Amino acid sequence: MNSSLKLLMPRLNRSMMFFLGMTLANSVFACASCGCSLSSDWTSQGFSTGSGLRFDLRYDYLNQNQVRSGTGKVSNWPVSGHEQELYTKNHYVTTMIDYSSDPNWGFSAQVPYIYRTHATNGMNYDGSDAGTSKTSAIGDIKVLARYQGFTEERNVGVQLGLKLPTGGYKQNFTGGALAGDSLDRGLQAGTGTTDLLLGVFRFSSLSQNVDYFYQAMAQVPLNSKDEYKPGSSLNLNLGFRNLESEKFTPQIQINARVSNKDSGNNATPDDSGGKTIYLSPGMTFHINKKLNLYTFLQLPVYQNLNGYQLAPKYTASIGTSFQF
Repeated sequence: MNSSLKLLMPRLNRSMMFFLGMTLANSVFACASCGCSLSSDWTSQGFSTGSGLRFDLRYDYLNQNQVRSGTGKVSNWPVSGHEQELYTKNHYVTTMIDYSSDPNWGFSAQVPYIYRTHATNGMNYDGSDAGTSKTSAIGDIKVLARYQGFTEERNVGVQLGLKLPTGGYKQNFTGGALAGDSLDRGLQAGTGTTDLLLGVFRFSSLSQNVDYFYQAMAQVPLNSKDEYKPGSSLNLNLGFRNLESEKFTPQIQINARVSNKDSGNNATPDDSGGKTIYLSPGMTFHINKKLNLYTFLQLPVYQNLNGYQLAPKYTASIGTSFQF
């Protein structure tokens, strides 16, 4: 290892900007459009190339109250032949435990808790088939393993894991004319499917005070459940951070997501899937050597959604990371 790299390694080890397969929630598994997928992909703060245990707790909020189709906002709503969905408010609290047995290997488990309210005016637009729902439950748990022993700096790695069918998918509407009827599968706490997670990543330095990372993560359902199969997806992330201050670290990310349409008799494929790009500024506050606090605001800069879907105007995230 050359002398300049030796000087940079302690800074790199402090808290690498590397996406730890979240998709935080952490992917948001559903939006109000009967199965479309959006993503709230953030950097999991405090990642280190050293060994040990890390705990991360994050809260995400997004209010899907804007009807979009293709690349634009729908101005005339409702549209004949399409459900008049009103809003879907999502609150996610995700707990992650990450353990590195040595500098080459690491393992993580991510457990999302979902609180979601949803309202629709149905297809008739007169309340005769309107409904509301309230979800409060554990979602689908993700488990991931990573290996990053390809280089001496250990800054290139791969991830492999599973999204497990731990979230429920048989909730009913709780209010309105639809009370007691099955809630749309895209609004359930879980998909009912086991999904393969496969990712690659790299992080490094542009200069003494500027780091960067890029990462790709694919999620592919391995089965369907009760006539429903979510669309496969690909997340692409690029991030930069400035390390001049020892008290706080400003960051900026570009997050892109491509998702296929859902399938099955209980899916709504025409109103699911699409392409989205987000700009995500954020800040990490270093409380001490082991404890970090962080916040991000994710803003959509490009959306191309199939059919008619509810989308958020922004996603807000706050969290804390502790290195044992």
